[in-house]
Amino acid sequence: MTAPFAFSVALANETATAHLMADLALLISPGDVIALSGDLGAGKTAAARAMIRYLAGEPELDVPSPTFTLVQSYDLPSFPLLHADLYRIDDPGELEEIGLSPLPEGTVALIEWAERAPEVLPDDHIEITLTHRPALGSVARAAEIKGYGKAAAQVRRLQALRAFLERAGEMEAARERVAGDASTRSYARLLHDGPPLILMNAPRRPDGPPIYGGRSYSAAVHLAEDVRPFVAIANGLRERGFSAPAILHANLSDGFLITEDLGAAGFLGGVPRQPITERYQAAADCLAALHRAPLPTVLPVPDGPDYTIPEFDVEAMLIEIGLMPEWYLPDRGTPLTAAAHQEFLALWRALLLQHAADAQTWVLRDFHSPNLIWLEDRTDIARVGLIDFQDAVLGPAAYDLVSLAQDARIDVSEQLELTLLARYIKARRTAEPGFDPAAFAETYAVMSAQRNTRLLGTFTRLNRRDGKPQYLAHLPRIWTYLTRSLAHPALASLQSWYDRHVPPPAL
Repeated sequence: MTAPFAFSVALANETATAHLMADLALLISPGDVIALSGDLGAGKTAAARAMIRYLAGEPELDVPSPTFTLVQSYDLPSFPLLHADLYRIDDPGELEEIGLSPLPEGTVALIEWAERAPEVLPDDHIEITLTHRPALGSVARAAEIKGYGKAAAQVRRLQALRAFLERAGEMEAARERVAGDASTRSYARLLHDGPPLILMNAPRRPDGPPIYGGRSYSAAVHLAEDVRPFVAIANGLRERGFSAPAILHANLSDGFLITEDLGAAGFLGGVPRQPITERYQAAADCLAALHRAPLPTVLPVPDGPDYTIPEFDVEAMLIEIGLMPEWYLPDRGTPLTAAAHQEFLALWRALLLQHAADAQTWVLRDFHSPNLIWLEDRTDIARVGLIDFQDAVLGPAAYDLVSLAQDARIDVSEQLELTLLARYIKARRTAEPGFDPAAFAETYAVMSAQRNTRLLGTFTRLNRRDGKPQYLAHLPRIWTYLTRSLAHPALASLQSWYDRHVPPPAL
């Protein structure tokens, strides 16, 4: 077996231990196994408790020691977690009785005293050994962190993250979990005497198989491969008066950022959650202001080469919508014949080519409620905080308005959608007398059909491939938006094909 990667840290007190475990929590994912070793009273349970509370987002959560129950399970926001104590295990056969042999899939395992049953640990795991350090203080500990197998990369990243926080002067800040998205990125809020900040962990996107003309899916559809696009677009938006977060500290090679915290005030209110009309209208105004401004296609990146914003070309759009027949239709038990699939691609290619010459602008790509922050103390378009734009491309202005007015995660009434569309068109016509509302409305329908077709496939894939069934709840809403857009006369041929081949989502 390859030697593990290891490093050690001094922990002056239990708070320092909590910071270490929060930093590690930022880097783990379902299936990871963490062994906690050390003598009695070394702080194993305190370390586990700190990680569980951080992941739960509840600093006072009751996390009892599993000394007597042996295993305690937690259904946390990001993934399930089990906390085990093997001190009283005498026979490896007991592991099966308590649900640890085999370890459950899709679950993070925190295991104290794993050395008493080493067979429970997979080849790829993290080991944290805690020891007393009385010379540093009565509550001081030292932690040696080792990464075995594939987990060595996580431990290297943990060491790099800790060094980044040290250089930024933020090692003593309290960490608070911030909900992430469907990507590999993760976030924490850094709390101290000054304004809170956001720590972003943005590892380089893992390449998938090169099945799209020799490129991975992310490369073929122009998803950001690293953190450089976020930095470039953030600075570009801020220079033009838009409220993207300021970048305060950056490690571009490792993918760590500390940014301004725009807060947590969103664009939804009430029970059940629904759009706040005033804020959605301000977002439409923000888009209109962005789209009428002259925008460069190349942006500088501090301490790095310039970034060229990729074009959202026809081939990229076709690959995106290809997720629907690849994932959604088989899931509904209606896979396509080769002839039907070729007809699908031909119809879409012809439709997209008709709009390939449309005026292009920055398409932020996920301009919807989860990525918009309401900044009450600012004015006009600056009230709309923007936090997710690293996948920005050059494409039709209508795309981001579709993202807003057909929010995939919340119901937007057809009345509000039409209000936003009319408001946007009025703002564009006022500033640009040559703006063509009818042509924009047609492009809007095409981009709606493209985006919602892609989302049927994407959300099905998130369930089937990534074990995230919560995304299936959005499919009926996406279907409603899709049927609205297909009703446009310019999409009549496409609507006929969907009527014949695409069933609605299961309820």
